Amino acid sequence: MTASKTNDRVGAIETRGIEPVPDHERHGQAGQMFWTWFAANISILGLPLGATLVAFRGLNIWQAALVAAVGSFGSFALVGALSLAGKKGGAPALTLSRAVFGQRGNAGPTLITWLSRVGWETITTTTAAYALLAMLHTAFGVGRNTVLTLVCLLVFISCTLLISGLGHATIMWINKWATVVFGALNLVVMGFLVATVDWSEVLGTPAGPASGVIAGIGFIAAGTGIGWANAGADYARYLPRSVPGRRLIGASAFGAGIPLVLLISLGSLLSAGDPTLATSSDPVAAINALLPSWMAIPYLVAAFGGLLMSNHLSTYSAGLTMITLGLRVPRAAAVALDVVLMFAGGIYFMLIADDFYGPFSTFLTLLAVPISAWIGVIAVDSLRGRAYDPEALMDTTSTSRYWYSGGFRLPAVLGWVAAIVAGLLFTEAATSEADVWFAGPLSDTWLGHNGLGWAIAMAVGAAVYALFDRGTRSAAGGGGDPTVPSALQEAGR
Repeated sequence: MTASKTNDRVGAIETRGIEPVPDHERHGQAGQMFWTWFAANISILGLPLGATLVAFRGLNIWQAALVAAVGSFGSFALVGALSLAGKKGGAPALTLSRAVFGQRGNAGPTLITWLSRVGWETITTTTAAYALLAMLHTAFGVGRNTVLTLVCLLVFISCTLLISGLGHATIMWINKWATVVFGALNLVVMGFLVATVDWSEVLGTPAGPASGVIAGIGFIAAGTGIGWANAGADYARYLPRSVPGRRLIGASAFGAGIPLVLLISLGSLLSAGDPTLATSSDPVAAINALLPSWMAIPYLVAAFGGLLMSNHLSTYSAGLTMITLGLRVPRAAAVALDVVLMFAGGIYFMLIADDFYGPFSTFLTLLAVPISAWIGVIAVDSLRGRAYDPEALMDTTSTSRYWYSGGFRLPAVLGWVAAIVAGLLFTEAATSEADVWFAGPLSDTWLGHNGLGWAIAMAVGAAVYALFDRGTRSAAGGGGDPTVPSALQEAGR
């Protein structure tokens, strides 16, 4: 069988679901990951991240640039490292996770991942619809109304469905060429934004404390690579096993790091002496206000395109995650169901709810803790040389090699739960000082105040799993020799 028989070609609907890709159907190079993660991060909305570093973290431009580089490159190097499992096992990230957590134990991390994906997709879709409404108003003087709002939502969702529904090969092709087009357009917009910078304020801003730099790195990592860490394998699963691990990690880190460092640094420049961008509930409008009126259309096109590049990747992964949860439909149908939910969420937040970004962002902040806990467990398991059994991954019955104890692999599940509890102790989720949804008992400590509950969860998940998994791997059918950390060997090639 050739790759074309699974319809993994540009313009054809990908028929493969979550089943592992056999070696004879693997194709591509590590450079595909460069374009994938560049495309996911070219949205002009990276600017508010940098604005926050200056307005709320007290950093100057040099510190903000350092934070952007470490947080962005570092977090996406982690994405690349975790995506090695996709190259090795040929399946999506949460499907491979069955081997670690057990067929039933994997349901928790998979459900959390799906909720997070749908949440971010709803935020992206709503923001893109606002950008399209602004574009129509600027170009034709058309005011916002219910019908036009629905049309704008449908336009963005249709574009998302077209790309995500077609699948892997089309996504890889779109990522490369859209990165060139929208990346160039973003550079033009960024050039005009630089002209608005108050350089006296920028150069006169004193350095912030070292603690602010450390917290800032965690903030950038959480807002960029950590959110994609449980999706990297989804796009690496078609790569040949012979692709060097270090190249895949480097392509991921540089693909995301280059646009993010530019955007975050520019956001820091724009926020010097003016916190408007950091505090705005509508960052699209806030950035638009900084540009000359004739630049509005190019800017809004760049914003719309950047949001689309991120959204189609998230939607593709959400479809695979739904199938992993047990939805028995073709992959394209799972994507279609996902965009229906996205459309419903957009309608609610744009036409019904009084506030959108605050409550939903708060909810997603809480979801970051269990996702980070999953990353900690998976990272340790990968380093120990996990081998994947394709048939066992797809066998969800008690006959599966990955059934373990009643469908649960206790060291992994225990580590995940313990990490969630530990992370929530340091987490506060609030829309404002007066509207606190959740506050852990240690959220007023330095770690909690700086939003590092997710980092605590990742560390605890890794530590607990590493401790309790000793001596159980061979008996549980976990895969390779723990004395041969193949993930490290792949990364060093």
